[in-house]
Amino acid sequence: MTTQLSTHRDLLTLTGTELGTSGWVEITQSQVNQFAEATGDHQWIHVDPQRAKTGPFGGTIAHGYLTLALAPRFIDEVLHIDAYDAVLNYGLNKVRFPAPVPVGAKIRAVITLISAQERAGGTVEATFGIRYEVEGRERPPCVAETIYLYR
Repeated sequence: MTTQLSTHRDLLTLTGTELGTSGWVEITQSQVNQFAEATGDHQWIHVDPQRAKTGPFGGTIAHGYLTLALAPRFIDEVLHIDAYDAVLNYGLNKVRFPAPVPVGAKIRAVITLISAQERAGGTVEATFGIRYEVEGRERPPCVAETIYLYR
Protein backbone atom coordinates (compact mmCIF):
# COMPACT_ATOMS: atom_id res chain seq x y z
CA MET A 1 0.00 0.00 0.00
CA THR A 2 1.26 3.46 -0.89
CA THR A 3 -0.10 6.77 0.32
CA GLN A 4 -0.11 9.44 -2.39
CA LEU A 5 -0.34 13.14 -1.41
CA SER A 6 -0.40 16.30 -3.50
CA THR A 7 1.62 18.44 -1.07
CA HIS A 8 3.41 18.03 2.22
CA ARG A 9 0.62 20.03 3.88
CA ASP A 10 -1.71 17.07 3.25
CA LEU A 11 0.17 15.29 6.04
CA LEU A 12 -1.69 17.54 8.49
CA THR A 13 -4.91 15.59 7.83
CA LEU A 14 -3.46 12.09 8.30
CA THR A 15 -2.41 11.94 11.97
CA GLY A 16 -2.83 8.40 13.28
CA THR A 17 -3.03 6.89 9.80
CA GLU A 18 -1.12 3.77 8.80
CA LEU A 19 0.49 4.90 5.56
CA GLY A 20 1.58 1.53 4.30
CA THR A 21 3.92 -1.43 4.47
CA SER A 22 7.13 -1.49 2.47
CA GLY A 23 8.35 -4.37 0.37
CA TRP A 24 10.83 -6.90 1.70
CA VAL A 25 14.57 -6.11 1.62
CA GLU A 26 17.18 -8.83 2.10
CA ILE A 27 20.02 -7.97 4.47
CA THR A 28 23.31 -9.22 3.01
CA GLN A 29 26.71 -9.76 4.57
CA SER A 30 28.09 -7.28 2.06
CA GLN A 31 25.73 -4.56 3.37
CA VAL A 32 26.69 -5.37 6.94
CA ASN A 33 30.41 -5.24 6.10
CA GLN A 34 30.00 -1.91 4.29
CA PHE A 35 28.12 -0.49 7.27
CA ALA A 36 30.90 -1.72 9.57
CA GLU A 37 33.46 0.06 7.38
CA ALA A 38 31.44 3.27 7.33
CA THR A 39 30.87 3.34 11.11
CA GLY A 40 33.96 1.59 12.48
CA ASP A 41 31.76 -0.98 14.26
CA HIS A 42 33.56 -4.23 13.45
CA GLN A 43 32.12 -6.33 16.28
CA TRP A 44 32.47 -10.01 15.39
CA ILE A 45 28.73 -10.73 15.68
CA HIS A 46 28.34 -8.57 12.57
CA VAL A 47 31.43 -9.22 10.45
CA ASP A 48 32.89 -12.65 11.31
CA PRO A 49 30.59 -15.36 9.90
CA GLN A 50 32.77 -18.24 11.13
CA ARG A 51 32.96 -17.05 14.73
CA ALA A 52 29.32 -15.93 14.70
CA LYS A 53 28.17 -19.49 13.89
CA THR A 54 29.02 -20.43 17.48
CA GLY A 55 27.81 -17.14 18.93
CA PRO A 56 24.51 -16.26 20.57
CA PHE A 57 22.60 -15.82 17.28
CA GLY A 58 23.97 -18.77 15.25
CA GLY A 59 25.33 -16.45 12.57
CA THR A 60 26.07 -12.83 11.82
CA ILE A 61 23.45 -10.18 12.46
CA ALA A 62 22.87 -6.70 11.08
CA HIS A 63 23.84 -3.72 13.17
CA GLY A 64 20.80 -2.19 14.85
CA TYR A 65 21.69 1.15 13.34
CA LEU A 66 21.87 -0.40 9.87
CA THR A 67 18.29 -1.56 10.34
CA LEU A 68 17.29 1.90 11.55
CA ALA A 69 19.12 3.55 8.63
CA LEU A 70 16.68 1.92 6.21
CA ALA A 71 13.89 4.21 7.53
CA PRO A 72 14.17 6.78 4.70
CA ARG A 73 14.03 4.02 2.10
CA PHE A 74 10.93 2.46 3.67
CA ILE A 75 9.15 5.79 4.22
CA ASP A 76 9.89 6.83 0.64
CA GLU A 77 8.45 3.55 -0.58
CA VAL A 78 5.10 3.97 1.19
CA LEU A 79 4.66 7.77 1.08
CA HIS A 80 4.74 9.74 -2.16
CA ILE A 81 4.34 13.52 -1.98
CA ASP A 82 4.13 15.35 -5.30
CA ALA A 83 5.10 18.86 -4.15
CA TYR A 84 7.63 19.94 -1.53
CA ASP A 85 10.93 21.83 -1.65
CA ALA A 86 12.99 19.69 0.71
CA VAL A 87 12.70 17.00 3.35
CA LEU A 88 15.09 16.94 6.30
CA ASN A 89 15.70 14.27 8.91
CA TYR A 90 15.02 16.14 12.15
CA GLY A 91 15.67 13.39 14.67
CA LEU A 92 14.29 10.51 16.68
CA ASN A 93 12.05 10.23 19.71
CA LYS A 94 12.24 6.55 20.56
CA VAL A 95 14.27 3.66 19.21
CA ARG A 96 14.39 0.09 20.44
CA PHE A 97 16.02 -3.04 18.99
CA PRO A 98 14.01 -5.92 20.54
CA ALA A 99 15.33 -8.69 18.25
CA PRO A 100 18.28 -9.30 15.91
CA VAL A 101 18.17 -9.29 12.11
CA PRO A 102 20.09 -12.34 10.89
CA VAL A 103 22.17 -11.78 7.77
CA GLY A 104 20.21 -13.26 4.89
CA ALA A 105 16.84 -12.38 6.44
CA LYS A 106 14.30 -10.15 4.75
CA ILE A 107 12.92 -7.11 6.54
CA ARG A 108 10.21 -4.59 5.86
CA ALA A 109 8.51 -1.77 7.75
CA VAL A 110 5.00 -0.66 8.61
CA ILE A 111 4.83 3.14 8.59
CA THR A 112 2.29 5.15 10.61
CA LEU A 113 2.01 8.93 10.76
CA ILE A 114 1.93 9.56 14.52
CA SER A 115 1.60 13.32 14.26
CA ALA A 116 1.96 16.24 11.88
CA GLN A 117 2.07 19.88 12.81
CA GLU A 118 2.65 23.10 10.96
CA ARG A 119 5.73 25.13 11.78
CA ALA A 120 6.89 28.56 10.67
CA GLY A 121 7.29 29.25 6.96
CA GLY A 122 4.98 26.47 5.76
CA THR A 123 7.18 23.69 7.13
CA VAL A 124 5.39 20.55 8.31
CA GLU A 125 6.95 18.50 11.10
CA ALA A 126 5.92 14.86 10.72
CA THR A 127 6.56 12.11 13.26
CA PHE A 128 6.46 8.60 11.83
CA GLY A 129 6.14 5.37 13.74
CA ILE A 130 8.16 2.61 12.12
CA ARG A 131 7.70 -1.00 13.09
CA TYR A 132 10.18 -3.22 11.32
CA GLU A 133 9.41 -6.87 10.66
CA VAL A 134 11.63 -9.87 9.91
CA GLU A 135 10.05 -12.36 7.54
CA GLY A 136 8.93 -15.45 9.45
CA ARG A 137 9.55 -13.99 12.91
CA GLU A 138 7.17 -12.42 15.38
CA ARG A 139 9.37 -10.04 17.36
CA PRO A 140 10.20 -6.78 15.62
CA PRO A 141 13.91 -6.06 15.18
CA CYS A 142 13.35 -2.32 15.51
CA VAL A 143 10.58 -0.01 16.65
CA ALA A 144 11.23 3.70 16.20
CA GLU A 145 9.75 7.16 15.96
CA THR A 146 11.50 9.37 13.44
CA ILE A 147 10.83 13.03 12.70
CA TYR A 148 11.05 14.72 9.32
CA LEU A 149 10.65 18.34 8.30
CA TYR A 150 8.95 18.95 4.95
CA ARG A 151 9.36 22.39 3.32
